[in-house]
Amino acid sequence: MEFPQWIVDRVTSRQGSLHPYDSFDAGKLAFVVVDMQNHFVLPGFPAAVPSAAATIPAINRLAAAVREAGGKVVWIQTTSVNSDVHLSLHYSETYTPERKQKRMESLDPAARGYALHSELDVQPGDEHVVKLCYSAMVQGSSELNQLLRKLGIETVLIGGTATNVCCDSTGRDAMMQNYRVVMVEDALSAFTPDEHIWALNNWMLVFGDVLSVDDVARRLVPARENVAAAA
Repeated sequence: MEFPQWIVDRVTSRQGSLHPYDSFDAGKLAFVVVDMQNHFVLPGFPAAVPSAAATIPAINRLAAAVREAGGKVVWIQTTSVNSDVHLSLHYSETYTPERKQKRMESLDPAARGYALHSELDVQPGDEHVVKLCYSAMVQGSSELNQLLRKLGIETVLIGGTATNVCCDSTGRDAMMQNYRVVMVEDALSAFTPDEHIWALNNWMLVFGDVLSVDDVARRLVPARENVAAAA
């Protein structure tokens, strides 16, 4: 991704280089894939992101590379169960009753909308986390932070949809919980190209790094190599 020169200048002035991470210890890394559920991906659903399905090959490719290197893949799914209680003001004031009902029905765990898209390469060793609100890292939303701490994770890669909503929210809260966070540009999607680019530009300015799947894959240091070096 090409950033405007003013962003390059400001980021470089602050941290000395545009991209601060030369390598990632895969043994302390998780690829967190946010909300790649039918409700947010399949055409015809009220919150479907038009470009989300096109990112599935990139998501699968990075997930495979992370697993191969010894990292973890975590699939995040939004549920409607108790979400209207957790976000009572948001739902009552920013959703029409009809739109709220559709969301509640579609994101019920028994509904088709709740399921991960069938083309995602979900493997038995992957982790699964259910969240109540946009950020999976905010207190009360999910057990993601506890899981990452238990796994010894220091670096979080963010993919999924939407770039400027649940992905950005989860990434910001992860950064503020002292994780190293990277938004993976081609594994992310938003409702419009402008929203996607705006979110990544803002992320780069303040919160962390933005890399492509290939950029990340080149930086992965297999966990076994780090173990051998430590020994």
